[in-house]
Amino acid sequence: MAVTTNALLKRIVNGRDFKEVLSENEGGFEEQSVSEYLRKLCEERGLVPEQVIKKSQIDRTYGHQIFNGTRIPSRDKLIKLAFGFGLSLDETQKLLKIAGRSMLYPKIKRDAALIFGISHGMNVMEMQYLLASINVVLLGES
Repeated sequence: MAVTTNALLKRIVNGRDFKEVLSENEGGFEEQSVSEYLRKLCEERGLVPEQVIKKSQIDRTYGHQIFNGTRIPSRDKLIKLAFGFGLSLDETQKLLKIAGRSMLYPKIKRDAALIFGISHGMNVMEMQYLLASINVVLLGES
């Protein structure tokens, strides 16, 4: 059975030897790359990267480089990919976490708008329009 995040945190904080904590909780750590996660999402949803890249409005070459792991995407590129996949808010947050990017935070106006757009099934163009209408930085311009 997988260890919960809170249980793992307690074990790390209370552990006396980090290597021992690592070995005792080997299956509890996520070590998936962004490209692996994106390919897994494609497989689960019956999509090919080309479809997601097009819906994400990301340059085709750059998008394929993200999928094959030769490019490390910015936070905005990941958010565009989330729109391209039609990810839920939880799935988007997981994608950002796997990439080591800050998750969407509802007390930041731009992030709040992105959360709204994701939660309401907007596409990238609709999201850009909403961001422009509230005078915040568009996706890809930060």
